[in-house]
Amino acid sequence: MVYARPGARPVNPRFSSGPCAKRPGWSFQALEGALLGRSHRSAAGKAKLKQAIDLTREILEVPADYRIAIVPASDTGAVEMAMWSLLGARGVEVLAWEAFGKEWVVDTLEQLKLPGARTVVAKYGELPDLTSINFDNDLVFTWNGTAAGVKVPNGDFIPANRAGLTICDATSAAFAQPLAWDKLDVVTFSWQKVMGGEAAHGMLILGPRAVERLETFRPDRPLPKIFRLTENGKLIESLFEGETINTPSMLCVEDYIDTLRWAKSIGGLPALYARVNANAKVLDSWVARTPWIDFLAKDDTTRSTTGVCMSIVDPQIASTSLQSQAAFVKSLITLLENEGVAFDFGAYRDAPPGLRVWCGATVEASDIEALTHWLDWAFHAVKGAFAEAA
Repeated sequence: MVYARPGARPVNPRFSSGPCAKRPGWSFQALEGALLGRSHRSAAGKAKLKQAIDLTREILEVPADYRIAIVPASDTGAVEMAMWSLLGARGVEVLAWEAFGKEWVVDTLEQLKLPGARTVVAKYGELPDLTSINFDNDLVFTWNGTAAGVKVPNGDFIPANRAGLTICDATSAAFAQPLAWDKLDVVTFSWQKVMGGEAAHGMLILGPRAVERLETFRPDRPLPKIFRLTENGKLIESLFEGETINTPSMLCVEDYIDTLRWAKSIGGLPALYARVNANAKVLDSWVARTPWIDFLAKDDTTRSTTGVCMSIVDPQIASTSLQSQAAFVKSLITLLENEGVAFDFGAYRDAPPGLRVWCGATVEASDIEALTHWLDWAFHAVKGAFAEAA
């Protein structure tokens, strides 16, 4: 069957899973209010940072007794700040089912070297056994595995009467998937994911139990300045009121505020969820009718609705070596990038060869629909070229 070259193109060809597409209608004019050339420690600078924190609480519906801080080094910095500052008071368990979760395994075992640490690792496309967790220990896990397209279905696996803390890397879930705040003691994310902000800034959200741990436990390891959340045994409250540990980009702050305002203007968190679910549904429908592609995550209850990962299952391609499969995928991606149709939608470098299409709230469903037609065209064009080469 010959596939005709599609006519309609995605209006926005950016399908990267981070940094993600800017919000619809974004332009540089959105940054005109940026507090450039001013100190972030000035009254005006602190007010901007506090505005970003307050809008985060409002849009993300963070409980009133949870504290929110802007921290350095994106989501990675936020997670590691929490791990270095909080872990060691009791045992710890780390869940991993893709590349980023495995980073926290490395931190736990090789860097912090915590005694009695336990890791539960699953292969790409699957969740670890959530029933095996000992909640007398602390738990570190990702809510949504960006590189595998697998998420936890909800927070029901976490008991309300847990003794340990839960540290949740939620960077590709916050603003896109419901978070069980009553089950999460620490939540982290970065601006450049679901909200399409700019990189290098992370968000650290602490529940009351995490604050209690910080004020009653002193780790027996040196803490770099950018990890320090307490002074003289007490939480540094100013960090959660608009001060920052190091200098943030006020241009990026303005951009984050802009995308939060946009979220508020379209209806807040319910509207963001609806956009994400509509985007993922487009891919669901396409995969259901397309024999050459399938989801990496087979269980739809744990399938990501943001970074949707897919594998090529066409027998002629899937029966080849992983190296050949990777070459095929690279050719498909390059073809569509050269056409200006889609950028940065390949699988993460440590994941099985395949495609990863971002379906976050800043992406339009109509663009994903247009992309699917180009994917069909590109697949058959590349498959024909591979057949000729063989």
